[in-house]
Amino acid sequence: MNKLNNGTGAGELIFLQPVFKEMIWGGRRLADEFGYDIPGDDTGECWGISAHPNGDCTVKDGVYAGRKLSSLWQENPELFGRDKSEGVFPLLTKIIDAKADLSIQVHPSDDYAKVHENGSLGKTECWYILDCPDNATLVVGHNAASKEECARMIREGRWNEFIREVPVRKGDFVSIVPGTVHAIKGGIMLLETQQNSDITYRVYDYDRLSNGKKRELHVEKSIDVITAPATPAKESIHNFADTKKNVPVLMEKSAYYRVWKLSVDTKEALTLSESRDFDSSYLLMSVVAGKGELNGRELKKGDHFIVPAGYIDLNFTGCMELIVSAEVQ
Repeated sequence: MNKLNNGTGAGELIFLQPVFKEMIWGGRRLADEFGYDIPGDDTGECWGISAHPNGDCTVKDGVYAGRKLSSLWQENPELFGRDKSEGVFPLLTKIIDAKADLSIQVHPSDDYAKVHENGSLGKTECWYILDCPDNATLVVGHNAASKEECARMIREGRWNEFIREVPVRKGDFVSIVPGTVHAIKGGIMLLETQQNSDITYRVYDYDRLSNGKKRELHVEKSIDVITAPATPAKESIHNFADTKKNVPVLMEKSAYYRVWKLSVDTKEALTLSESRDFDSSYLLMSVVAGKGELNGRELKKGDHFIVPAGYIDLNFTGCMELIVSAEVQ
């Protein structure tokens, strides 16, 4: 056990064992670049911080070793700055390796999912692009001028006219709100922060076969929830490749979460605070490059962990990049 005590009464950092998902579009980069023990050569997703029933992460070590994150949320609300548990753990952090193109898809809002998906949360998400080829593109939005034209284009299969591809580069941050048509293209690796939901409506899947069959599409539900006309792409994509070092840089504040990039580059201790620098009672952190230490605990690329409530001082050293998120409380 590596007990951490920063003099505030706070306990341990909570390191999680990721859950991996094999996908028709997945590959091997999660093993080759992050050192993960993946289940196969078609592994597309690493659910690094998740309490979702489809991928509930287990605590690696320490006092809570072997516990599921959903259990901590329900039974130890003090870790999250709460007097009692309410609802489900709000966020989910993934790393996605797209060896091939993902399906063209869209997510519902909370209100739509509550009615049509058995009370589930909707899905607001955002992407930080860790790596991509030169001249890479993503699908973000569409070219239909109205809901009526959107429905016609989809039902008539006019995909080249309908789909809007936009150029992206490493360090881009992409906001995907419910109703946004979107797809990750082959060769892109990214970190995704999202609501704790696994609801995705596939609009089009290139007629690919999985186990000899085409994957299910959700055409009518997609038409229901797609926003038309689409938001201009420039309002959804911003670059954070070269941010100021040793300070958290806020990339996104939505109704559900805030997301920062933290580039640590120091031999002396960089001291930050949950409440002062992040204005949050607990934090989700993923190391996406480099290595270092936090309060004496070694960190390396691919680590995912939670800083529980009560840490006044977070002492970082090393050379690394972290993506940090917190729920909006």
